[in-house]
Amino acid sequence: MKYDGFLELLRHRRSIRRFKPDPIPDGYVEKIVEAARWAMSGGNGQPCEFIVVKDKNTKAKIVELTDKVDPLRWAMEKTRLEELRHPARAKPPSGHHGFKDAPVFIVVCGDPRTWQATVLCGPYLRGDGGPEGTFIMNMANAVQNLHLAAAALGLGSQWVSVNSAWQTSLGLLLGVPEGFIIPVVVPVGYPAYEPAPPYRRELEEIMHFEKYDWSKYRSPEDIYQFVINLRQRTRKHYTKFRINESNP
Repeated sequence: MKYDGFLELLRHRRSIRRFKPDPIPDGYVEKIVEAARWAMSGGNGQPCEFIVVKDKNTKAKIVELTDKVDPLRWAMEKTRLEELRHPARAKPPSGHHGFKDAPVFIVVCGDPRTWQATVLCGPYLRGDGGPEGTFIMNMANAVQNLHLAAAALGLGSQWVSVNSAWQTSLGLLLGVPEGFIIPVVVPVGYPAYEPAPPYRRELEEIMHFEKYDWSKYRSPEDIYQFVINLRQRTRKHYTKFRINESNP
């Protein structure tokens, strides 16, 4: 692959929050998971396994689990200053989720026993983010590949984080072995809208040569303003595609 084609794929990928219910072609899911299979992992531990969910009833139950957690998400988010609240959680939960119509959910599972494959000093010396760092990054690498593969096939995808409030219930629903971690659900399908290009910091802002360029250092106030501006950039996007009671 040429670099320009690879970069175009990265720029083309979008986080989609509303999907058409149209089925995707046979074999596409296998291609997406095949891409995830080739993700790099510490010590080649390969912790990830993938549950492909197409059954409408099962998908509805997964959405229902996220519904139960939404009040907690809102309760926590509203403790922040309003201008700092994430647009996805800036209002009380509506009881509807944009990803519910996606024809396929790919549930990512990780087997913690694969930690044994990585270098032993990593967990003890807090390398790569601490004892769980390598394991988490291994799974994140696979999920990144899932999203890129979906984009390459002309599909949209979303990163739906799974947290401790509903991970156990999700595991029981899908029969996941006890002790496995479920970090994310990835809905996949055709976008129901044309997403806007995402914002990214300019290359010259983040690139340093030989040593850190302190002229680029951002003060605490700079970071605060960065988050404020980021919220202003993204609020319109989240609001436009928010599903509410009057527009299910």
